[in-house]
Amino acid sequence: MTAMLLLWVFMGLFAGYAAARLYKMFKGTEWKKMALRTAVVFPAVVFGIFFVLNALIWGQKSSGAVPFGTMFALVFLWFGISVPLVFVGSYIGFRKPAMEDPVKTNKIPRQIPEQAWYMNPPFSILIGGILPFGAVFVELFFILTSIWLNQFYYIFGFLFLVFAILLVTCAEISVVLCYFQLCSEDYLWWWRSYLTSGSSALYLFLYATFYFFTKLEITQFVSGVLYFGYMLIVSYAFFVLTGTIGFYACLWFTRLIYSSVKID
Repeated sequence: MTAMLLLWVFMGLFAGYAAARLYKMFKGTEWKKMALRTAVVFPAVVFGIFFVLNALIWGQKSSGAVPFGTMFALVFLWFGISVPLVFVGSYIGFRKPAMEDPVKTNKIPRQIPEQAWYMNPPFSILIGGILPFGAVFVELFFILTSIWLNQFYYIFGFLFLVFAILLVTCAEISVVLCYFQLCSEDYLWWWRSYLTSGSSALYLFLYATFYFFTKLEITQFVSGVLYFGYMLIVSYAFFVLTGTIGFYACLWFTRLIYSSVKID
């Protein structure tokens, strides 16, 4: 856990750089606001949920509560190291020349024709999340069992294979649905691609709810809140991970296909 926290803190430099490069490609100009959101949004949500859960443990006078000194150290790592590194990375990335589009686009947006019912956002997004969740469904049972039922988890090598399958599945389903969307003359693909693969986090949380009522024997209110709170953090992190994979896969796909377009 300590290694993960330190890795996350020092990766702020690369996070700021990547975010600035992407932001500038989409013609963004206010890089300081972008850097602040990059450094704050995700950890603020996670820290907020974790702080509330830890306060509940404090209220129960449990020895499992994180001490105040440790919480202060986490905040110091966040604002003292991670946030400055994100701004440094953003400054370096924003000074780089913007990535050029493979083709010129019209300044006046074209009207999007009426879409078929199966290509509308709610349905297509929810359908897109089924395959990534199915890729980790079986392994998810053993992971939850090792976390909540104190059973040992041995097959870490297979876990890396499952992650590779998840990565490929998220990329494939996002690219396929992005292709169908472009064929339907709907060019607003960026947030759709993020939500398509990211919706698998919804199925993850639903499965965690099913696991709670079928496998666990938790009767105390605070214990139930802790379970759903921690699984909400896991689902949120899973949403960010899978959504990012889907977006970058579609970004690479669209740049590749439009770079092959020949205009006389």
